[in-house]
Amino acid sequence: MLAAARRVCVLTGAGVSTDSGIPDFRGPNGLWTRHPETAQSSTLAHYLGSRQARVEAWRRRASPRSALPQPNSGHLALLELERRGRLLALVTQNVDGLHLDAGHSPGLVIELHGTLRRYRCLDCGLEGPMATVLERVRQGEEDPDCPACGGILKSAAISFGQPLDRRALETAERAARECDLFLAVGTRLEVFPAAELPLLALRERRPLVVLNEEPTRCDGRALVVLRGRIGELLPGLVEGL
Repeated sequence: MLAAARRVCVLTGAGVSTDSGIPDFRGPNGLWTRHPETAQSSTLAHYLGSRQARVEAWRRRASPRSALPQPNSGHLALLELERRGRLLALVTQNVDGLHLDAGHSPGLVIELHGTLRRYRCLDCGLEGPMATVLERVRQGEEDPDCPACGGILKSAAISFGQPLDRRALETAERAARECDLFLAVGTRLEVFPAAELPLLALRERRPLVVLNEEPTRCDGRALVVLRGRIGELLPGLVEGL
């Protein structure tokens, strides 16, 4: 199926980044599975309503790390799919930026849930590189405000209760309808509207292939389900082309 496809739409979730050392959320060892109380901190209302929550979020983000996560074999397999001219769009629920680090053309990557690499003002909409705000935190600002309007700053990653970028969603929906094969990779397909994308492809009679360690909502409607680690499954598929 992959060998015959020329316009592949890929949707990736947290499972594609676990081999890079980034834990998923809902898997057996996921962050929210082990620490359910941390899910509250991912809501926009909590972030807006608690200065202490913002202080803690900026403190964690600015803390020194021994090594930054790097793209893994799953990311690189998807890059090879692009290099072979078969990738229509790479829609990701991840906010880690690793698909772009792997070398994908930015025009093909749709970061549906935003990115941690940039900040955004929740009042005036100003955006910029996250590194500039983190430097302010390291210089002693606990809850840095917007340099333009004094409003609340937040990462450009989408929190629960925060709307998605409409243009990004529309582009992803169009790719799902126009592809000739839809790959759902490393996602349990439980978070909407991202989980709606494979359903859009199915309505257009596009074949669906699911790759994930755990069962997903769409297993029963997929033509093929491959169970295992994404860093092992994806390279094997692409090498076989």
